[in-house]
Amino acid sequence: MRDLFIEKLYDISKKPYQKFLKKNAPWKITHKELLLMPEQTLGFHLGQFLSKHGFEIQSKLEDHDVFHVLTNTGITVPEEIGMQYFLFGNGKRSLYLYMVIATGTLFYPDKIGYFENQYLRGKNAFQFHNLDYFKMLSIPLKTIQTTFKIK
Repeated sequence: MRDLFIEKLYDISKKPYQKFLKKNAPWKITHKELLLMPEQTLGFHLGQFLSKHGFEIQSKLEDHDVFHVLTNTGITVPEEIGMQYFLFGNGKRSLYLYMVIATGTLFYPDKIGYFENQYLRGKNAFQFHNLDYFKMLSIPLKTIQTTFKIK
């Protein structure tokens, strides 16, 4: 029940967030084009992630799925919240992140240990949350993860 509530909050908030708060230009690439990139690249792994979960690239929200790939984070509601904790630990600050963390902590007190672990993972990595990932799609995924100590 709590998963459905959190998912509904996300659905309601996504469009205004995309339209009014995200100022970056949308990527001009499809997930099928990503799958044509060399297998070791971030782009290929992003394409695989999207295909595996039946997702399409979301305009102006592309970095979100890149974060899933880089941090090897799943898509369940607690994992989504955990990824925001990871990004918070990595230095990311945004109203949306604060809302997810506050709501997630309130609705998932039983996951606080997991959230704390994700926060520490993010804190131990070099800051990567603010990179231009579109320009990095051709770089091997493992190179990015190793360079930024994303474990």
